[in-house]
Amino acid sequence: MQSLLPAVAGSPVSTRIKAILAGGLVLGLGAAMTLAAWTDQEFATGTFTAGHFNLVGSTDGTTFTEHATDDPGVPAALSFSTGFDNLSKSSTVAAAYVLHLDAATTVAGTGIVSAAAGSGAALTHLTYGVIQVAAVGDCTPGAAGTERVPSGTAFGSTTGASSFALGAGDGTLPGTSVVLCIQVTSDSGLVQGTAATATWQFTATSNS
Repeated sequence: MQSLLPAVAGSPVSTRIKAILAGGLVLGLGAAMTLAAWTDQEFATGTFTAGHFNLVGSTDGTTFTEHATDDPGVPAALSFSTGFDNLSKSSTVAAAYVLHLDAATTVAGTGIVSAAAGSGAALTHLTYGVIQVAAVGDCTPGAAGTERVPSGTAFGSTTGASSFALGAGDGTLPGTSVVLCIQVTSDSGLVQGTAATATWQFTATSNS
């Protein structure tokens, strides 16, 4: 029958226990080394850059620049047809304004006449409309085109305005130009010697 007495140092039982413990330590270390050998990693990185979107305008269809605010001196000075400075009752004058997205623009967009504000005693006797035509030379007081703001619209309103497409640039050339023809008409109540100043705002929004 096996003795239940504690093993005495140097006895065969004590030696056997030490050997088992030592063997356990060796086995544990071996298992840890095996797990480490089956661990591996991979890393990936990416850089992200936002695109470019910029609307520029021109009164002649040739020289384009930004007119980013309605501060005095910043809006483009429109060249209205003969008679703009000598309006009579029920007369119409017209001016072209050309828009496109610059060459660096990476996404197409949509444009719209977003505001038409003015001041001066004559303003209440003036209305306007905006049509899209093929070329600057096509913009005349009697021109017809694709309606962007209905004729007879009062200043301070853009009710009924419709949008127009703006193509992206290709890095070298700008998007296709959109020629807008602004037609201003006076009514029979226009008082001689009165004047008004008007400013139109055009807003472009990227499609993506």
